[in-house]
Amino acid sequence: MPQPKNWPTDTCTALAGMHIEGSFNRAALAAMDLQAFTARAKSQAVENKKFLKSLTRKDVRVVDEAFHREHEDVFAETNCLTCANCCKTTSPIFYPNDVERAARALGLKPGAFAERFLRIDEDRDYVLKSLPCPFLLPDNRCRIYEFRPKACRDYPHTHRKKINQILELTYRNTLVCPAVLKMVDRLKRHPLLKSA
Repeated sequence: MPQPKNWPTDTCTALAGMHIEGSFNRAALAAMDLQAFTARAKSQAVENKKFLKSLTRKDVRVVDEAFHREHEDVFAETNCLTCANCCKTTSPIFYPNDVERAARALGLKPGAFAERFLRIDEDRDYVLKSLPCPFLLPDNRCRIYEFRPKACRDYPHTHRKKINQILELTYRNTLVCPAVLKMVDRLKRHPLLKSA
């Protein structure tokens, strides 16, 4: 489904200022080295988990402010179209409104959409049957971008209030999203967040 001419093609692209006159700047789309990212994320996993766990003992407002600042800064220099690792490796949860919206975008009834694309996981949530996401296009854009699930709209969740409530999810996202790994790397040097 075509996107309106002046709409950003991707949240990260829009935040990065790469959206230029109804198109995106293809010169800025150097491919992300996902193998190097994965190796780096795994090598820092224990340290990152310990650091994020330590944030539960910090002032919630300080943690939120630091995360929100890093979220803005990192996404100002990040173009998600070079990566799309979240779409390649992780399924969002589809809530009933998400199913209806995505089905409508594809001209399907919600039941037909769910049967074709979704399964029920161990937590009894609707998730994609297969990965990478069947709506991921070869240029890393989303076929149903305007109608994508709320979980995709909010990913990687580092802009939300009371982030201390989702630090385990944030840790898992350091293993999926290079931007989250970069945020956590920077936050480990934040004077008010350093472990004692």
